[in-house]
Amino acid sequence: MTLLLAALVFLIVILICAGVFTLVGGPKQGEIIRGRLEAIEKGGAFAKEALNLNVLRDELMSGIPAVNKVLVRWSWAARLRRFIEQAGMQVRPGRIVLFGAVIGLVTFEVVETKYGIFFLAMASGVTAAFLPLIYVAIKRARRLAALEKQLPEVIDLLARSVRAGHSFASGLEIISTELPDPAAAEFRITFDEQRLGLPLRDALIGLSERIPLVDIRLLVIALLVQKETGGNLAEVLDKLAHVIRERFRIAGEVRIRTAQGRLTAAVLIALPLFTMLVLRVIAPDYITTLFVDRIGQVLLIIAGVMQILGSVVIWKIVQIKV
Repeated sequence: MTLLLAALVFLIVILICAGVFTLVGGPKQGEIIRGRLEAIEKGGAFAKEALNLNVLRDELMSGIPAVNKVLVRWSWAARLRRFIEQAGMQVRPGRIVLFGAVIGLVTFEVVETKYGIFFLAMASGVTAAFLPLIYVAIKRARRLAALEKQLPEVIDLLARSVRAGHSFASGLEIISTELPDPAAAEFRITFDEQRLGLPLRDALIGLSERIPLVDIRLLVIALLVQKETGGNLAEVLDKLAHVIRERFRIAGEVRIRTAQGRLTAAVLIALPLFTMLVLRVIAPDYITTLFVDRIGQVLLIIAGVMQILGSVVIWKIVQIKV
């Protein structure tokens, strides 16, 4: 046990040092700006070289070479980077992984030292290790929800710009300048891609791949079909905006009608945890047996797994997609 604790402490120190290096290491923002200005002054050749270096830096999974080599070999690291980008965060996947590992190991060590229950410490450590990823998931969900609410306004603005005589590319530029983020940021990327030479079809397909929303896919499909077959683009956009608004209305009605089911799910999920906390206050010796006795630990693990499965099933039932 002493050797295990020593190994855990050593690993925690290494991860904390790596996290601190990730936070404070690398060039500061002022140094980056100063380097770019020097590149502009020295000529196009050096500027081109600096641009290539920036592209390479953006592809890195982590600022630590060893961590970057490990993450590049795993396919899930690329999905994690896309996941972080959809959350609108300028963070590399390596930092999320390191933070999760540090938090998980520290939590495991604290629980193991205080309670001496390995299974409880392991469960707490694994749960804590996913906290950074959960934070990213919450930010991603909020950003996608905000973008989905902005989409009818985006389509209306694009239709008005087309009616005013602007080209479709000019309409994308208007969206990127007139509307707030996150819609402005995503459509600015699409506008910059097609302005720099990427075909409009590929830029629109990239938009649908970056944003996993059904409404964005409908918009891209409508634009691509109109581009191939022709027709009144403004009228197509008006009808699409009407369809999206109707879908929002129906989704609101469904949410109202499933409110009771969602409340029931929340009560059923929270009831076992609340009961355990109450027993911990009222009869601590009675509930402690579950954590100390081997059979009680097994029962806790089984109960936790069944609780998670039941929560997932209930959540799937009350989540009706429109």
